[in-house]
Amino acid sequence: MDTYKAFTDEQLVDLLKQGDLPAFNEIYCRYSGAMYRFAFSILKHEEECDDVLQNVFTWLWEHRQGLRITALKAYLFAAIKFNLAGTIRLSNRRSEILAAAPLLQEASDEDSLELKELIGLIRSFAAQLPDRARQIFELSRNQYLTNKEIAERLGISEKTVENQMNISLKKLKAHLGRMSFWSVLI
Repeated sequence: MDTYKAFTDEQLVDLLKQGDLPAFNEIYCRYSGAMYRFAFSILKHEEECDDVLQNVFTWLWEHRQGLRITALKAYLFAAIKFNLAGTIRLSNRRSEILAAAPLLQEASDEDSLELKELIGLIRSFAAQLPDRARQIFELSRNQYLTNKEIAERLGISEKTVENQMNISLKKLKAHLGRMSFWSVLI
């Protein structure tokens, strides 16, 4: 395992794609602490943070063969952010979490610059969406509303909201995939 500490993120991702468990473990050791701290700064709940972290790393392992990652750290933090959004949307403590959570734009930890860049890219993408798709995307990702709440607010079906979000998220992945530095956020 110590030899893996000297590997670059790119080398670890290549090994991960081949099913190399020690490479996966090194990725976990390298990033899980910072990811947990970020999640905890939002959720303030250990079990929920553990679940979010487990979801991200389980997904990473299960989808390892199809990964196209060039910036591992940014990819993992984007994954945490989207998992947090889902957790918050479904949480009984949603109002409490949102009231107490620091704004991502004002994050002051070591990852704030990367998060600000990613947030800027996502905002740029959202601005290019058609009006209805942009409205749905922003209600989901910025206000953490459920599909049902969005449907009620906009007077459309829940299935329409779900379809629009699926289309928007696919477009977001493609958008980030075209950008040289962020191409790994797919």
